[in-house]
Amino acid sequence: MIQTYETIHLETDARGIARLVLNRPDKHNALNAAMIREITDAATRLANDNSVRAVVLSANGRSFCAGGDLVWMRQQFDADHTTRVLEASHLAAMLRCLDELPKLLIAVIEGSAFGGGVGLAAVCDIVLAAPDAKFALTETKLGLIPATIAPVLLRRIGLANIRRFALNACPFGAVEARSIGLISEIHERQELGASMERQIDLALACAPGAIADAKQLFRRVAAGAISQSATAEALAARWEADETRQGVEAFFLHRRPPWAT
Repeated sequence: MIQTYETIHLETDARGIARLVLNRPDKHNALNAAMIREITDAATRLANDNSVRAVVLSANGRSFCAGGDLVWMRQQFDADHTTRVLEASHLAAMLRCLDELPKLLIAVIEGSAFGGGVGLAAVCDIVLAAPDAKFALTETKLGLIPATIAPVLLRRIGLANIRRFALNACPFGAVEARSIGLISEIHERQELGASMERQIDLALACAPGAIADAKQLFRRVAAGAISQSATAEALAARWEADETRQGVEAFFLHRRPPWAT
């Protein structure tokens, strides 16, 4: 199934693997109002589509994402405060939709990921990158701040690393990105596809409901929004799920569970 958009490409195969591709290569896939709106729409559709098992986020062209589109940013000078807040809220909502996506979200990064592009990487569960991928939090060079991506960056790489890279817009490469936890694995460009397929195969062996519940639980734990007793409640609720019963029974019967067939 192919969904038609102007700034992104969205296609889902027979396995339930969706490919969300940033598609403004002439603009280095910079985020403008249209792309923010379309990514949000795509993420919402994918979240509500039970046939989708995992999502791969990638980009066409030489860059993964150059951050915010400068034309879009310049337009904010002519807007009033309320409109500026609304535009920033749209960006925050896009990141939240991706972050809360109840599917495994895999990013494949080739080229540069700057500003908001780093934020996109930070909301993904697994990030695969080419050795020559480049990263930078460039907002302060423009007199801006990485405000909407700060919450996901804090959770992903920690306060010390946000300060280290954002306060002087210091660029860093794939090896350093992996060392701080922004990316998961580094692979040569010709091996990225195979590495992605390995991650997909692993995901297809896991129960989709369990993946969704685990992601939600992890976010609540990271936010300090759940008590120890509530984690016990979460586990008890999974024990009561039909999916869990099917998975455990399949294990003892030495057969594949229904989601892995």
